[in-house]
Amino acid sequence: MTETLLDASKEFLVRYGGDVFPALFTSAKGTIVKDSNGRDYLDFTSGQMCATIGHNHPAIVEAVHRAGEKAFHFFSGMIPEVVAELAQTLARDWLPGDIKRSIFINTGSEATEVALRMAKMYTDGYEILALGGSWHGITGGASSVSMASDRKGYGVPAPGVFVIPEPNAYRPYIQGATEEEAALANLDLALKMFDMQSAGRGAAIIVEPVISAGGVLVPPKSFMQALRKAADDRGMLLIFDEAQTAFGRIGTKTGSEYFDVVPDIMTMSKTLGGGLPIAAVATTAKIEDDIHSKKFAFYTSHVSDPLAAEVGLAVLDVIQKEKLVARSKEMGGYLRSRFEEMQQRYEEIGDVRGLGLLLGVELVTDRASRKPAHALGALTTQKCLENGLSMNIRRRPERGSVWRIAPPLTVSTGEIDQAVDILEKALRESRDELAAAKAA
Repeated sequence: MTETLLDASKEFLVRYGGDVFPALFTSAKGTIVKDSNGRDYLDFTSGQMCATIGHNHPAIVEAVHRAGEKAFHFFSGMIPEVVAELAQTLARDWLPGDIKRSIFINTGSEATEVALRMAKMYTDGYEILALGGSWHGITGGASSVSMASDRKGYGVPAPGVFVIPEPNAYRPYIQGATEEEAALANLDLALKMFDMQSAGRGAAIIVEPVISAGGVLVPPKSFMQALRKAADDRGMLLIFDEAQTAFGRIGTKTGSEYFDVVPDIMTMSKTLGGGLPIAAVATTAKIEDDIHSKKFAFYTSHVSDPLAAEVGLAVLDVIQKEKLVARSKEMGGYLRSRFEEMQQRYEEIGDVRGLGLLLGVELVTDRASRKPAHALGALTTQKCLENGLSMNIRRRPERGSVWRIAPPLTVSTGEIDQAVDILEKALRESRDELAAAKAA
């Protein structure tokens, strides 16, 4: 049956990009996923950065069962009690500043679409500023403001999108400056270019607090504060895409809390569902009242579904009860220290960066040139999988060879030690293998 289904997957599925593993997968629990050959793997990407509290946490299983006893779905105009409860919980316990009104949809791409529609309707503008290296989704509007990859071959994108070079302390666009000076100089030049080209119809600046797909880049706090001012000065809204940074992943409740900057609109997705599809967009009462008066609509078959809301509430409850925000900071510090120890032993580890349990490890051929070690990264990732560790690597030529490492917030020190040991063994073997091949 396993071989038959593997053949079926090759014959009947559309190939949708990204890494495809050689086996099918059957189950997951905590930090472990199991393939159809019965092999276990440590999952250090939390699925698609989604399994915040570990795969199939008992609280999520119970929430799905609870929804099955009540309702999975209603007509979209029928607001379930649990959706009102989730909105209240977000507003009281998680959202910053005056942000308190939420809409619940399905994915991060959909959340970006909602946020952009809100900003355009509120401002009566259409021009959007986005960061290089950003990833906000794959749908029409979302893909137009995503700069990390996959922009070619899909026709004409939405007009009015402008790019701000992303702050990158390890690979700065401006040499000889401090990290903060380079980031602010990038922004200043980008804003001058935008102002020259703008038709006076600015709508929003959209940014990930940590630029994950671009290589796990953490901007200086002053850069985020400058974005807030830039938006205010131009009558634009500031959108934080917190798909990967909300709900404890980076060791704070949100990226907004870490940077001490309150956006006008916040999108949330991956980390809210714990592995199930739910996304949220939250904004202020002032903005929501305004766009409602203008007949704002985002009416889909699965807006405000009770199943997803039950799960979202369960995830937030577990994060609070198990103190996973603080645990993310603690375990992230431990994981980072293990990588920094490795960095002392391996010239090929050029940089270790990130926040909490969202870390980036950049591989180079040598630290002097900082040339990306794409072959080493690909081979080491392959060997890690062969030895029971699943990781994600960014290998865009212009963005370096960077492992994105984001285990569930429930990860243990033992699992971290096991994963780092696998990675070090794979790195050492890959380095030696490539050196031998080059010598031959």
